[in-house]
Amino acid sequence: MHTRKVIISACLLGEYCRYDGKTKQVNAVVEAYKEYKIIPFCPEAPLFGTPRERIDVVEVKGENRIITHETNIDVTLRLEEAITAFCKQHSNVDAIVLKSKSPSCGYKTTPILNMHKEIIKIESGIAARIFEKYYKNIQIVDELSF
Repeated sequence: MHTRKVIISACLLGEYCRYDGKTKQVNAVVEAYKEYKIIPFCPEAPLFGTPRERIDVVEVKGENRIITHETNIDVTLRLEEAITAFCKQHSNVDAIVLKSKSPSCGYKTTPILNMHKEIIKIESGIAARIFEKYYKNIQIVDELSF
């Protein structure tokens, strides 16, 4: 029998992995997937630690880049590599629940900034974009759906 698997943003599961050292646990998400094997996902914490400097999605020359908020370091490549490795490690999943508005996990809810840190549009974060390509037939939702 196939055990159904779900990728869920780790902060929604109650892990203290957010940039500010906090969690955003949503019990309804945990409850909805209690029959699934839950695969926690946070691309930022393993790379940058917790707590850490916030990151932003900044449009640079027409391309979304992930830039640290205060120090302005481009960490896009490090995140892309980590997220892609995660996808390869977890190739067969049945569902995905991501954290809204996150620079990594936001799905069509992430503020995209210009170089002056002003919001210019709302799109998806870096992980959500990679997941869309990698998990083509899997519906992606966020905690606002619960």
